[in-house]
Amino acid sequence: MKDAYARVGLVRLCRLLGMTRQAYYQHFWQLEASSIEAELVLKKVRDIRKSHRAMGGRKIYEKLHPFLLEHQIKMGRDALFDLLSANQLLVKKRRRKFITTFSNHWLRKWPNQIRGLEVIRVNQLWVSDITYWKIGEKYTYISLVTDAYSRKIIGYHLAHTLESVETIKALLMAISTLPANIKHPIWHHSDRGVQYCCENYVKLLKDKGIGISMTENGDPLENAIAERINGILKSEYLRYAQPDDFKQAEKMLRSAVELYNNERPHLSIGLLTPQMVHSKELHVEKLWKNYYIKNTKIVNPFQENKNPVNQLKD
Repeated sequence: MKDAYARVGLVRLCRLLGMTRQAYYQHFWQLEASSIEAELVLKKVRDIRKSHRAMGGRKIYEKLHPFLLEHQIKMGRDALFDLLSANQLLVKKRRRKFITTFSNHWLRKWPNQIRGLEVIRVNQLWVSDITYWKIGEKYTYISLVTDAYSRKIIGYHLAHTLESVETIKALLMAISTLPANIKHPIWHHSDRGVQYCCENYVKLLKDKGIGISMTENGDPLENAIAERINGILKSEYLRYAQPDDFKQAEKMLRSAVELYNNERPHLSIGLLTPQMVHSKELHVEKLWKNYYIKNTKIVNPFQENKNPVNQLKD
């Protein structure tokens, strides 16, 4: 209107629209201040994304909290999502299916002993799984052992093959993290892959007094935590890594695990990091559902009677 009616003073136009001249100027000052704050936030987000290139917006917001307080920036989670969206910084998820489990074998398959188990402490339940990682034109395989309570990856190993001897190396790493004076029982849960059913793997678990539990069908919820950790490690970290050879791939995997364990907040442990919860054995408020608690609204009486109360339960 000021451009269209150049002879009309700004004060008069403001009065006609029911606002003060001060409010008119403050509007532009606020736009300028908001623009500066947005640039500061975007710069910080890009700094975080240098190490966590696919970290989700909610976890980004959690890591931004100290920065926002330090710079006295008032920005809610929805405003951050809008800012990320406007600057093409939201992460798109990729969905792929690659089978690394061969369960049609003659080896003994163990029952699911953790159905209904409430995980309440560190080193109560370990979950294991194997996933692939394509390096150039070749596939490599990552064996992972994760503590279900803290979500910390406590054992990992990169291999050229799916042989059980490679998977055992991840288990040995996990066992090496156990405190010498541990007294309560531990469960090890996995799928029915031949790597976990083989004699050497089972013997190592038995020798260490670790209970054995396995999935009983193809439902991914039976080993949901392990599946989830696989997805996080690959989609948020390894998908951007381009190693030149196997040794470099091992270093990149080690770096990815350290970033995940030490810096990435996790919804299921109150947006703390796995290392913080695992090392201090914190009691956390879970912001994600517990996959191992059965839905009591759906009852199968035959299954209820067959379901064993695990022998190692406290």
